[in-house]
Amino acid sequence: MEFFPKVIFIIPLYGMKIPVTETVVVTWGIMAGLMAFGYAAGKNLERMPHGLQNGVEIFYEGLEGLIESTMGEGNEGFVPYIGTLAMYLAVANLIGLLAFRPPTADLSTTLTLAGITFALTQYEGLRKKGVTGYIRGFFEPLPFMAPLNIIGQIANPFSMAFRLFGNILGGMIIMNLAYSAMPVIIPAPLHFYFDVFAGVLQTFIFIMLTMTFVGMAAE
Repeated sequence: MEFFPKVIFIIPLYGMKIPVTETVVVTWGIMAGLMAFGYAAGKNLERMPHGLQNGVEIFYEGLEGLIESTMGEGNEGFVPYIGTLAMYLAVANLIGLLAFRPPTADLSTTLTLAGITFALTQYEGLRKKGVTGYIRGFFEPLPFMAPLNIIGQIANPFSMAFRLFGNILGGMIIMNLAYSAMPVIIPAPLHFYFDVFAGVLQTFIFIMLTMTFVGMAAE
């Protein structure tokens, strides 16, 4: 097993060679699949939902309730972002079951997602508190706490990124070691924990941290 994602092909551009890795290819495949799913789910909306529409509405309402309980009332506008993040992470974490390398086993993916959450957190803090209130927040509860508060803000996205990356990559490594040491049938039940359970759990943790950090920044 290779620790780093394989280069699938190279794009020559103005004398440069841009490598396109397995992470990029799988990520674009996931995005295409989610867009196709969204189109199929929304092209024939009915007043009385059934089938796929019913499932999507249950997911939306459940997510709306989770956001309200975590971030407070009046934050329904975050449903599209949190919902998209949850769907992408769930598919990306579980796609190893189809013998693809999970994009979240690449640190560049998890750092990017955590960076988006960090940017959203700072934006919400500025929008809700204003520049003066935003800066003043770093000096609370006592002025000498400012350096620690700043370090804490910067550390949050790295903590999120490395937690997700480490768990997904660790599970992938363990499963590869299990298959190399034992027959195919014996390691199969391990997929339930290292792929399914860990993948779903890490998705939930990531979106919960996102909602918590954004909600705290807006207080």
